[in-house]
Amino acid sequence: MQKEKRVYNRIKAFLALKRVKSKALAEQLDVSEQTVSKWCTNYSQPSIPELYAIAEFLKTDVCELLEPMARS
Repeated sequence: MQKEKRVYNRIKAFLALKRVKSKALAEQLDVSEQTVSKWCTNYSQPSIPELYAIAEFLKTDVCELLEPMARS
């Protein structure tokens, strides 16, 4: 049985919405494009300071970048 993958952030969606390339975000935050790719696929997550920097770069609120938790 395969474990369901959780979606924690919406970085990929906001990059598309703002028409910003992941390469531009990587350069702004001084991280690799692979790191941004991992964030976009929810393979890994940015740190809290990085999340705030991403929100500032994308001109949005940090809360908008986070996926709401499903209630059981």
